[in-house]
Amino acid sequence: MDNIEVVEAVFEAFRSDDPGRVEGLLADEFVFTSPQDDHIDKATFVRKCLPAAGQITNQRTVHLVEAAGGNVFIMYEYTATTGETHRNTECLTVRDGRIVETQVFFGGRY
Repeated sequence: MDNIEVVEAVFEAFRSDDPGRVEGLLADEFVFTSPQDDHIDKATFVRKCLPAAGQITNQRTVHLVEAAGGNVFIMYEYTATTGETHRNTECLTVRDGRIVETQVFFGGRY
């Protein structure tokens, strides 16, 4: 898989609530940063963030762009179970077919 396909695969696995597939696409040294999480490791990400898939009823990709250094930027829009729609942007760094870092930038309601 190329870097774009890796990112698409992890988002599809998340939307499908397939934690085993998500974990398989994350490198052992994976770190995750968002406004709510500061460089958490893979185990903490899996425990804390993967259950959030159940709070999303719909998600669509708005932009998906590969940049230098193995970075892929994705902007997506999702609808929460509350009915609110939001947009976020993420920068995912891919090495050797696995995601080593995700940085999330939260958007507001859309």
